[in-house]
Amino acid sequence: MSHDDTATATPATAGTAREELLEELERRLDAARAGGGAARVERQHKAGKLTARERVDLLLDKGSFVELDALVVHRCQDFGMERQRIPGDGVVTGYGTVDGRLVYVFAQDFTVFGGSLSETNARKICKIMDLAVENGAPIIGLNDSGGARIQEGVVSLGGYADIFLRNTLASGVVPQISAIMGPCAGGAVYSPAITDFIFMVEETSYMFVTGPDVIKTVTHEEVTKEELGGARTHSATSGVAHFTCANDAGCLLAIRDLLSYLPSNNLDDPPLGPTDDDPQRIDESLDQLVPADPNKPYDVKKLIHAVVDHGRFLEVQPEYAKNVVVGFARLAGHSVGILANQPAYLAGVLDINASLKGARFVRFCDAFNIPLITFEDVPGFLPGTQQEFGGIIKHGAKLLFAYAEATVPKITVITRKAYGGAYCVMASKHLRTDANFAFPTAEIAVMGPEGAVNILYRRELAQAASAEEAARLRAEKVAAYRQRFSNPYIAAERGFVDAIIEPKTTRSHLVRALRQLASKRQQLPPKKHGNIPL
Repeated sequence: MSHDDTATATPATAGTAREELLEELERRLDAARAGGGAARVERQHKAGKLTARERVDLLLDKGSFVELDALVVHRCQDFGMERQRIPGDGVVTGYGTVDGRLVYVFAQDFTVFGGSLSETNARKICKIMDLAVENGAPIIGLNDSGGARIQEGVVSLGGYADIFLRNTLASGVVPQISAIMGPCAGGAVYSPAITDFIFMVEETSYMFVTGPDVIKTVTHEEVTKEELGGARTHSATSGVAHFTCANDAGCLLAIRDLLSYLPSNNLDDPPLGPTDDDPQRIDESLDQLVPADPNKPYDVKKLIHAVVDHGRFLEVQPEYAKNVVVGFARLAGHSVGILANQPAYLAGVLDINASLKGARFVRFCDAFNIPLITFEDVPGFLPGTQQEFGGIIKHGAKLLFAYAEATVPKITVITRKAYGGAYCVMASKHLRTDANFAFPTAEIAVMGPEGAVNILYRRELAQAASAEEAARLRAEKVAAYRQRFSNPYIAAERGFVDAIIEPKTTRSHLVRALRQLASKRQQLPPKKHGNIPL
């Protein structure tokens, strides 16, 4: 019997071939894991920053990360780039879990081409974003990039636009979180700007559209990167950043904390947190919180900490527009969004920045099924030419629009002042708020007693025989007006307030109201979308 002359592989040679294939795979994966190499990794560490992969490992549950597109390389053939191909191409992408819940993540790798965005790099990010929307899970972007890859020209800019589109389409569908952990400049800033929350790391991160050098050339202003776009600037002055952290590790742990309050998508409810805090807990100190003198300030955060589970409150934008406090907490284990006027800062007045801060927060909570709790103590809108010229009318209307449009459970507690248009804006009964409570100290009126008396009794005061007589008459009229109008009872008689409550019982009233509203269903009129006054 004849045999074929063609050589056939023996088991030994077949085994060797398989080993070589596996070794080649491992070599390529090692190259991807190495990023820009040991020297650049060391430089990253010396700058006080973790590498992209170290960040992902710290953000996600241990061992949960599944990397995608680790072997992608760029396609650029110009400026010698064809000789520089590093697997992964400057961004680490994939998915994993945070507290057992699915999230998608991309982390720009500054050790590879400065983390610059290329055509293929952008496609990796877009793939992750598409998967997040399709599977209903949050998107977390860890930004550390020198910007668009200049060698690729317009295709890298097109990559940014592709990402911006996906940010916009994902808005209100899945939570989007951006961490600025290094440079983020030029067009790159607009992707984080569209996302829901921005974290910045102090002293190692910055954001700006145009850098200090360009500004000096065009406007002759001299400013440092930190002054122009550092964490302090964006958390306290511009309001671009929502959270600042001391270092990379603190930033990543803070993101995990925020996610614990948020649902995975717009169809889910927020995760229920374990709690052994008594829902009916009474806090006697609250009966003394609001001062008898209506012009004396107090810290509304004391009220918030007293009523929420275990006193735990995650404040958002704590350094920006301090006259309004916003953030997340839990009541009987349920995640809630809290918005409160802060009498300890500018008397809790509403201004442009406070209106913007509040409106953005209200709209986020409404998009993701998080009930809204409002603590109201507002004397009105801040007067002055700066506010009027700056557009306080349209900016204040944003907060009004956000509250009126929101269909999640809404509960308001009026602690003291609720004057004029600001009363209407702060989740009044007239804006479809579900439960409205007031402390006995509440003053619900068109304006404060002093201002009202000056208008209503202007002629009588002007005709007083002396300054002493005018002062005595004004004091009498103010006292009478306060007794007649500056109290919660007229609003209660009209049904604008559901109940006047003892401050110490606030927590139990909030919990009972939330339970009653657990199955609330409310629809907006059919439309493509509203036209919020931008």
